[in-house]
Amino acid sequence: MKKLIYTLALIFTLGVSSNSVSAATVKDKVELTADQKVQLEKITNRVEEIKAMDKSDLSRSERKELRKELKEMKQQARAMGGGVYLSVGAIIIIILLLILIL
Repeated sequence: MKKLIYTLALIFTLGVSSNSVSAATVKDKVELTADQKVQLEKITNRVEEIKAMDKSDLSRSERKELRKELKEMKQQARAMGGGVYLSVGAIIIIILLLILIL
């Protein structure tokens, strides 16, 4: 009975935590090429432009397009930065396998 309670508490705790965890916690990142640095600089400048914009006079569809553009740029920046991301489900499966093996 205790194992069931502990397992449910663990699943609940991990379920409440963030959606992804970076497995690469080392500060040493992969060096970016010159093209990647230029692309990253363009993304950064565009994000700063969007932040500085007055969005109150934009229509709903224009704001939606801006959000979509920001999401795409965020994905591109993450892809350039490297790193391994694990979902909560993957973490739970890994923990359960470790518990079963040990």
